[in-house]
Amino acid sequence: MRFFFNQSPALLLCRISLAFSWIYQGAVPKIVCQSRGEIDLLGHLIPVYQWVCEAVFWIGTGEILFGLLLLVAAWSWLFWLNIVALIGLLLFVLLFEPAMFTLPFNPLTLNMSLIALSVIALIEMNKIKPSQPQ
Repeated sequence: MRFFFNQSPALLLCRISLAFSWIYQGAVPKIVCQSRGEIDLLGHLIPVYQWVCEAVFWIGTGEILFGLLLLVAAWSWLFWLNIVALIGLLLFVLLFEPAMFTLPFNPLTLNMSLIALSVIALIEMNKIKPSQPQ
């Protein structure tokens, strides 16, 4: 728990927000409800419906684990990985389902907000002195 008290409120808020987003996006539309949109999107790469459903489940599990890592790990490279992953996901949606960018709360607005939180987290982590644990 000491790890959390050595962080700025801004860094802690970024961690909690990013973790919540990844955990929610992994759990609700991929594991609990298996959203048709998630299945259709991945169906562009995987031709067998049952395999798509399995893949969506495991991707959701990975997203939950990634969210937990963003919450507790002291590695700044996780935030860089988050930025790269979010850009990759944006490009994937743009390539296969560009109409999603016209919807409310679309991938562009969500991912850009999460990228901004990652940049803020990186700035805050750079403010921590090297002798202090991140």
